[in-house]
Amino acid sequence: MSRDRCDLVLPCRDEGPALAGLLPRIPESYAVIVVDNGSQDDTAQVARDLGARVVTEDQPGYGAAVHAGLEAATGEYVAFMDGDGSFDPADLAALLDDVREGRADLAVGRRRPTSRGVWPWHARAGNALVVAWLRRRIGMPAHDIAPMRVSRRQALLDLGVRDRAFGYPVELMQRAVGAGWRFSERDVAYHPRAAGTRSKVSGSLVGSARAARDFARVLR
Repeated sequence: MSRDRCDLVLPCRDEGPALAGLLPRIPESYAVIVVDNGSQDDTAQVARDLGARVVTEDQPGYGAAVHAGLEAATGEYVAFMDGDGSFDPADLAALLDDVREGRADLAVGRRRPTSRGVWPWHARAGNALVVAWLRRRIGMPAHDIAPMRVSRRQALLDLGVRDRAFGYPVELMQRAVGAGWRFSERDVAYHPRAAGTRSKVSGSLVGSARAARDFARVLR
């Protein structure tokens, strides 16, 4: 294991058009792992052509893809963000510095939409409800459910997050608070998704409802 390297895990399903624009913008200091979670497009081929390592995860679900990437990573540090082009990889640097320099065990991003309509009302409302519950019930210090995050790889494995669906980030936050992890939170730009892709959560009321169901299942 490289003690100083950070692997960047991108869980993806049908994100070929987004990866074509995103991967060239990721600094070379990150070892990129694209987890292909049942794509029907050219996600895997685009990733390979642009130098990313591709891991295939047949079990559907955000948590399944994230965990597969975590297990495949070999660096001391591991970062996660969506592969749909909605985040700027430059925002990872400050989060990684917080963990590397010992200011936090888990550094997370707080989404700040760059334009109207980027974050649909139904997705934003659901996120706000979950965050309010976590802040009130367990004292979670963050204001978002870590759509972009950095931690030490082994510490995250040891945390033992079990959810393999959309409830993964909620369970992660709960377990991290329960384990006494130190948090840092920084604003990150939230951009429109890349053309030719569609969100599995915020792209429809059905997707948001499915995510809300998964969130509710792991809340405790």
